[in-house]
Amino acid sequence: MESGWPESLIRDIPDFPTQGIMFKDITPLLDDGDALRWSADALADRLSSTPADRIVGVEARGFILGAAVAYRLGLGFVPFRKPGKLPYDTMSVDYQLEYGTASLEAHTDALSPGQRVLIVDDVLATGGTAAAAVELVKSGDAEVVGVGVLLELGFLGGRARLGNGYPVTSLFYCGGDE
Repeated sequence: MESGWPESLIRDIPDFPTQGIMFKDITPLLDDGDALRWSADALADRLSSTPADRIVGVEARGFILGAAVAYRLGLGFVPFRKPGKLPYDTMSVDYQLEYGTASLEAHTDALSPGQRVLIVDDVLATGGTAAAAVELVKSGDAEVVGVGVLLELGFLGGRARLGNGYPVTSLFYCGGDE
């Protein structure tokens, strides 16, 4: 494997979606079959020692990695969606982003009490989305056993926002403003 690959396929998009935000675009990585396979396999391998019953993927890019990890680990997949996208009864949680507010929804029957859940997303930044996913899992009386992400932007403090109870696995870590 060449040095920096596949991390080098994550590109920076300045001022998206608002002024002052440096967006981490993973679509070039997703477009490279070898990089996508390596990333999904590496994340699944690192999460495989955590006993889990379900994988939750957070809309939208968390669906891609979450479904691949669920497939690799032989687990069911639960999508956490934006409002109005799920056809059945839903539960929801509102949360703050670094550039606004958002909501996540899940079907009320998506998780069962006591199920062990791994949350998978593309990027852990300020932790708002991950914390909302944790809250939504808990509202279904299930247990969060870990969070897995492709990229963690450590300088934004997302891991701290989750607290000490949730182990975070990240394939790539950006600790400074790089």
